[in-house]
Amino acid sequence: MSALSAFLPPAFDPRRPVALIAGQGDYPRLAAAAIRAAGVPLRLVAFEGETPPDLVASLPESERRVLLVGQLGKMLRALQDFGAGSALMAGQITPRRLFSGLHPDLKAAKILLSLKRRNAETIFGAIAAEIEKIGVAMLDARAFLDAHLVTPGSLTAGKFPIAPEHVAHGVALARECARLDIGQGCVVRRGTVLAVEAFEGTDAMLRRAGEFKTDDALFVKTVKPAQDFRFDVPCFGLRTLDTMREAGLAAAALAAGRVLLLDRSAVLAQAKRDRIHLLGFEERGKM
Repeated sequence: MSALSAFLPPAFDPRRPVALIAGQGDYPRLAAAAIRAAGVPLRLVAFEGETPPDLVASLPESERRVLLVGQLGKMLRALQDFGAGSALMAGQITPRRLFSGLHPDLKAAKILLSLKRRNAETIFGAIAAEIEKIGVAMLDARAFLDAHLVTPGSLTAGKFPIAPEHVAHGVALARECARLDIGQGCVVRRGTVLAVEAFEGTDAMLRRAGEFKTDDALFVKTVKPAQDFRFDVPCFGLRTLDTMREAGLAAAALAAGRVLLLDRSAVLAQAKRDRIHLLGFEERGKM
């Protein structure tokens, strides 16, 4: 375990650059800031129409590459040109681009044709395997972000408003949905299921739940039993809080050590202003 982060491998070399493979939103911004703060050299692989332009502009041209989604061969060459010892994926790629808006080069096309199932998990898993074949270690995407992870217990002031038995019901349901690979979240109310997350994502699920009676409703976010944290870290940020507020939801239970707050201090401050209660629950098994 590295002193820089509990999620770095023992052999991590902080002298070699970490290549941040950056998708949308605040997650890659937060990861870039954390890598820099750790004193580790940063390089950036960005994607047109996906990576925040301000993040791209924050690095000199020699330390960044901007690609089309699907240009795997160019990505691998960029990692080698950077001399990267490891890579970290952060931020979502628009789901439809993985299936209908992809611009695969020959390397990516060959991989896609080899996949028996084509979904985000298999695509990113195959990309990670290709990256590791060239000697670049794929990092757990929680690396450097330990301070922003959900911790056990109440995260906001005051008594958590949902009865323990209803929290337990929501957690059990979310775990089962995750085990079946349906989604990683659900909304329950007093033992009744209001909504389950699937391909539409968290925000759309929360809006659907808001169409019902939402007093005593609880949003639960967890992970799959065999979650691959190299490219799939559940996140809870300001946008999620905004959607909860608009939907009339005032409580969320989040898996401790698994769910990332984007960023923690801002999220907790906004939750307090919105009177939204947050609770970290402990998951079973390895971190």
